[in-house]
Amino acid sequence: MDTVLVKFAGIAKEFAVSKTLDLGFTTVRWYGAIIAFGFLLAVLFGGRIAYKWKINLDKMIDVLLYGTIGGIVGARLYYVLFSWDYYSAHLSEIPKIWEGGLAIYGGIIGGLVCAFIVCKVEKINYLNLLDMASMSLLIGQGIGRWGNYANQEAFGSFTYKNWGMMSDSVVSYIENNASYYGLENVENVKQYIADNNLYVHPTFFYESVWCLLSFAIMYLVLRKWRKFSGQLFLCYGVLYGLERAVVEGLRSDSLYIGSTNIRVSQLVSAVLVLVCAVLLVALTIKYTKHPKPIEGIDYFPPKSEKELEAERKKAQKKEMRKKAKAVVIREGKIVSDEKKKPESETPDDTSETTAETETTEESEENIQS
Repeated sequence: MDTVLVKFAGIAKEFAVSKTLDLGFTTVRWYGAIIAFGFLLAVLFGGRIAYKWKINLDKMIDVLLYGTIGGIVGARLYYVLFSWDYYSAHLSEIPKIWEGGLAIYGGIIGGLVCAFIVCKVEKINYLNLLDMASMSLLIGQGIGRWGNYANQEAFGSFTYKNWGMMSDSVVSYIENNASYYGLENVENVKQYIADNNLYVHPTFFYESVWCLLSFAIMYLVLRKWRKFSGQLFLCYGVLYGLERAVVEGLRSDSLYIGSTNIRVSQLVSAVLVLVCAVLLVALTIKYTKHPKPIEGIDYFPPKSEKELEAERKKAQKKEMRKKAKAVVIREGKIVSDEKKKPESETPDDTSETTAETETTEESEENIQS
């Protein structure tokens, strides 16, 4: 179904939602258009930060290009990997990303790996890049999640809240996954849903709001409380990880680890929150006690006092070895080792003899005269 009517528990009006956008000369899928719009806003924000941090534009274009490609490939491979039971029998559908099936964690992993490689080649400060990218990611995710609304996907279990959602597409999905909703013994699922006035959690909406609020929080951190490179990325890991750990438990289309009941995204989120929270607290305490300046993306932190002291000692040892080579011991005493004079400065015996001969000849001429 290209267009469906969507209704919400607390709103009397129904909304017509189409999967495609007719431009007259062609049609595009709303899913792709919304994700592209979110990506554009993310790039514009990143560009603004890049301008303030005086980032080399050529380097950033390389990071953006390869990071985007890696993100798309990673997002699709991640989803296909944990849905292999289906895609192993439908290999031709693997490239069809416009039909949905992009896992955000896979996209983050793929993008970060490619960005890391580019940063090593271009000599860019990777941690500062992560700070900028994490905020841009929240913009892209907050907007892009509405592509799930256009496709009527990424929703959750039943809810009686006023913001609960229902449509024919959702009903069809529930019919095909009746056991998850506890309706495997219901003969007419559609009628049962209508009679009991059932709705589902619009989990895409929860994530959209959480991501945009997280962006606002991190922007405040950027402006007032940023103390070290990588701090914003750690904040992203905590904020987004918490959201995903909670909301993923409400979703009905989660990816699972094998035949277990462990949701992949919940497990990844829990680990992400734990690791990022510990690092965030530890590094914040460290740089609060021993603050250091933070510059732009091409900036590399100054060497620590220990590193500078080690370099000074190394230079002193080198100088002492150099002086030791210029000293000799004669008769038990240390004396300077005078370098031999250049040959040009050595008296030339031949020239002296010639000079004496000329002087004698001049004397003889004076006597004769």
